[in-house]
Amino acid sequence: MYFDFTVEIPESKGKITRKKIKDVTYINYEYDRIYKPEKQYTIPKRTTIGRRCEEDIEKMYPNANYLKYFPDKELPDKKDRSKRSCCLRIGSYLMIQKIIKDYELDTMLKRILGKNEDLFLDLVTYSIIAENNAAQYYPDYAYNHPLFTSDMHIYSDSKVSDFLSEITINQSVGFLNEWNASRNHREQIYISYDSTNMTCQAGDIDLAEFGHSKTGDDKPIINHAIAYDRTNREPLFCEDYPGSIVDISQLQYMLERAKGYGYRKVGFILDRGYFSKENIHFMDKNNYEFVIMVKGMKKIVQPLIRQHLGEFEEDRKTSIRKYKVNGITIKDFLYPSDEKERYFHIYYSTKKHLMERELLENKIDQMARTLKKMEGKPVTIAKSFEKYFDLIYHHPGQEDERFTVAREKTDIVSDEMRMCGYFCIITSKKMSAKDALELYKSRDNSEKLFSAEKSFLGNRGLRVQSDESAETKLFIAFVALIIRSKIYTSLKDAEEESETKHNFMTVPAALKELEKIEMTRHLDNCYRLDHAVTKTQKTILKAFGIDANYIKRKSEEIGAVLAES
Repeated sequence: MYFDFTVEIPESKGKITRKKIKDVTYINYEYDRIYKPEKQYTIPKRTTIGRRCEEDIEKMYPNANYLKYFPDKELPDKKDRSKRSCCLRIGSYLMIQKIIKDYELDTMLKRILGKNEDLFLDLVTYSIIAENNAAQYYPDYAYNHPLFTSDMHIYSDSKVSDFLSEITINQSVGFLNEWNASRNHREQIYISYDSTNMTCQAGDIDLAEFGHSKTGDDKPIINHAIAYDRTNREPLFCEDYPGSIVDISQLQYMLERAKGYGYRKVGFILDRGYFSKENIHFMDKNNYEFVIMVKGMKKIVQPLIRQHLGEFEEDRKTSIRKYKVNGITIKDFLYPSDEKERYFHIYYSTKKHLMERELLENKIDQMARTLKKMEGKPVTIAKSFEKYFDLIYHHPGQEDERFTVAREKTDIVSDEMRMCGYFCIITSKKMSAKDALELYKSRDNSEKLFSAEKSFLGNRGLRVQSDESAETKLFIAFVALIIRSKIYTSLKDAEEESETKHNFMTVPAALKELEKIEMTRHLDNCYRLDHAVTKTQKTILKAFGIDANYIKRKSEEIGAVLAES
């Protein structure tokens, strides 16, 4: 919580930093730096000590951390002010509350977390509405929103930080077990599985290791994977593993996990990063169907593409207009050791062809320019150049060896150009090229989940000091993802049903619009709905089975709770 008086922003050279989030500028203080010799980097230890006053940018509203690190500073007299805003934003909260009730998430979490369930749900809701996961900014959210906590009690950021380390791994595992036990295991479903990674910005976390960062950051990362039920459009489970482990080697552990949750009649939709002979055979062994993408350049599919070049690319019968591609299906063995034939769905896209050809030609041109600069010099050229160029040296293997000239392998380049625009999807089950592409494209929802988790739920980086806090934040993020996925699918379904496209029927726009539904505190100290629900808000709320009367009734319940607190 921030105090209701202002102080001068401390002058501590090199230790005071400012960080702006939305319209608020926070003042951070670096109180320590710790060098990690085994990882060879220094970790700065920072904490928020105040919130800048916009009327006087040289001053700030301090918090308890300011008193801790600047105990000798004089404080002005405090004023009597309310700890809660006179204007509460209730629209998004009520929509999320209804989804929680519909999924019975509150009941599940109550059984697993006990009395901690209410603060956990507040942190889930905070991450969705505020698009943040930092504990120090939670009190600002709680100041002007209704809460799940008893009497809508506002906890401090230090209490939230302590809470993150109190949740155990057994509780997060218990939730995943109960969530998956409540899913329908009798129907045939397809699970989309993909992973991303998150940087770890503070603390010494066991899972955080240097690995292949998908954003190119040179920081320790944690790999985070999600299994998404494409059929019912719900996240099923998540798993976290060290940053040094590559995706292809993690897949079999995920398949075992799916079996442990009781999923039997299931197929997996996988990206090209999971393609390997071992993974295919493992899925066969467990009687799992699969839909997997393979690049057109892969040697395993090139012979099939060459065999059918010119047969279908311009044929109207093979056109899949929705995706602007042409496709055919061929039955063949994937490996010589295969015991059964697979279905190879080969596609050609004119747009993809032009884009890939341009990239290839730019690559060859760049390589040629680099080689030209090296002519006549005593250098050894990287082997990657040998694929596209014959490299000629003067006096090869001798002391005075020099690179002379490069000749482009035009036959190799031309052949690779012919492969531009092609891609392949391999399925274990018989289906048409159109159906296979539809299934694979349904991965878009799971990819949007990753975008949501990193961009909209604040999990691009984990700002934690312990393994327990990291586990809890990822647990909170997964529950938030269940809810946000439901918001996304409900809005999408409502828009398709109305056949009218609205720019407010996206998740960020809908949340922003619902935040305008407010309650205000009057002179009698009671909170009441400030104005009627607008037409736009009614359209959004209808997607969740909520109407204006529901909002009015729930606002009265919130007012009654606050009147008694």
